[in-house]
Amino acid sequence: MTQNAIPERNDIPERDRWDLSPLFGSTEDWEDLYKEIENNIPGYENFRGRLGESVQTLKEAVTFLLNTDRNIEKLYTYAHLKSDEDKSNQKFLAMYQRAIALYTRASEMASFITPEIQGIDEGRMSGFLKEDILKEYRFYLEKILRYKPHTHDEKIERILAMSQDFALASSQVFGQLDNVDLKFGDVTDETGRSIELSHGNFSTFLINPDREIRKKAFHQYYREYKDHENTIATALSYSNKKNIFYSRVRNFASARSSALFSDDVPELVYDNLVSTVRENLSPLFDYFRFRKETLGLDALHFYDTYVPIVPDIKFTMTYDEAVELCVKALKPLGEEYTSILKKGLSGGWVDKYENRGKRSGAYSSGCYDSPPYILMNYQDKNINSLYTLTHEAGHSMHSYLSIKNQPYVDHQYTIFVAEVASTFNEALLSSYLLDLYRDDPAMRAYILNREIDNFRATLYRQTMFAEFEKVCHAILEQNRPLTLEVIKEEYRKLLDTYFGDTLVIDPELELECLRIPHFYSAFYVYKYATGISAATALSDMVLNGDEKARNSYLNFLKLGGSKFPLDELKDAGVDMRSPTPVKKAIDHFKKRVEQLKDEMGKLKG
Repeated sequence: MTQNAIPERNDIPERDRWDLSPLFGSTEDWEDLYKEIENNIPGYENFRGRLGESVQTLKEAVTFLLNTDRNIEKLYTYAHLKSDEDKSNQKFLAMYQRAIALYTRASEMASFITPEIQGIDEGRMSGFLKEDILKEYRFYLEKILRYKPHTHDEKIERILAMSQDFALASSQVFGQLDNVDLKFGDVTDETGRSIELSHGNFSTFLINPDREIRKKAFHQYYREYKDHENTIATALSYSNKKNIFYSRVRNFASARSSALFSDDVPELVYDNLVSTVRENLSPLFDYFRFRKETLGLDALHFYDTYVPIVPDIKFTMTYDEAVELCVKALKPLGEEYTSILKKGLSGGWVDKYENRGKRSGAYSSGCYDSPPYILMNYQDKNINSLYTLTHEAGHSMHSYLSIKNQPYVDHQYTIFVAEVASTFNEALLSSYLLDLYRDDPAMRAYILNREIDNFRATLYRQTMFAEFEKVCHAILEQNRPLTLEVIKEEYRKLLDTYFGDTLVIDPELELECLRIPHFYSAFYVYKYATGISAATALSDMVLNGDEKARNSYLNFLKLGGSKFPLDELKDAGVDMRSPTPVKKAIDHFKKRVEQLKDEMGKLKG
């Protein structure tokens, strides 16, 4: 009998849940706004065929569009947060699906706007853009105009808008299977307790000092994916096919070029990342050999790659303690930043603990009219939860400052810069902890070990994932089948490359690619690796006491989406068009490995 089962949603105290009342006081209020939008969206017809008649009409049309989007985002945010509380709750799942369907209907009705804007005579549009009345919308309109070669007439745009709902099918199928239907059974821990294995505590089992428990959890976890491998492989393949379909319809050379176009990121940035990391795998191999030696193992398996190599460190930290420490670690960002953050983390921003059916992992999410909410599955005995909270706090403060300093049209920053804000916070946390335990070699080694493991997971592992995405899409773009066998074969090649001879590749690890939700968001994962590279460079400058660097970084957080991401990062002080930041990040990783060896040497001495 399971002695420590996952609690039901109703068993989670209110103080440990996020407060969604700033969005809606009740589902009835949600329904009222839904009906209002439903009644208003036919108003798009008032602007059809008229966008080029005057600058005033153009502004009114764009304002109507943005106000509609803003209200739908409010509906969507509430519905997706409520659905993620318990993915088996059919009421909130239905609301979530209705919000998406409403957005699809609105997009259909608005489908003429982009082609009409792009169809305005170039000289006339140039004159419009110089008018003060459009000043707030200038960057927004410029982004629309650059899509002109990739936009069709109204009829085709309407069909494409209609397709958005069912285009999410692969992602939704995977999400329901992964978060609701998969059951991983129970694992007996070192105290004899039978604990239900879940997404939320899988990583906790992987850091258990007892190798047999780690091994059992690993094999048991992946056994469930093995039982569903054909279904998940099919979902992943068709998700990739969807990406290729839209890229071809939009006249892009590839799905990757389509995904990178919106951020104005050259494919060279992606290729520089992969090539630079591939050329610098030796520090990673060196670390794995050191890990194997320190753990005293004959062979290193994946389930041996996260357990702390420092013995007898019992990490325990409550959520409230984690908030206090997080605030202290982020002190270099100033009193205003930390006071706002503390209030949010201690108040209603965060849904703290795992419950049955809750979405796995963690994220920060919200909209222009809500707080920047954080979903957590906090584990007291896992230092990764402390880092995850600090990571998501970076996203949330980025959102908070963007919304406070930008109008709705420019507030939404891209994922490319989002991952800078989150990993920047993690860098400050590691620096704080290393200083806090400066006289304790065991704790310093423990923190260094954790930072190194996070770094390799974010830089090396996400780059491997990025290469996997590129390979899978290329196979389909060459009109070759992407079957389960092909997926596993290609992933195995990458495992062999990125682990070399330092790791025994268990067959189950070939299924790892089937459990990554981010693969259902095209070419997303590379941004983690570029993000940690940029964040390492920026945090080094701030930690060195450079006041100008701190102000530049805080100003960067306030930019929202008012510039393209590479330009925003250049303003902050780092040029991601160059491979230099990635090389510096690898140098940082190498330095941390050497520091870890030194601290471990002190323990042996």
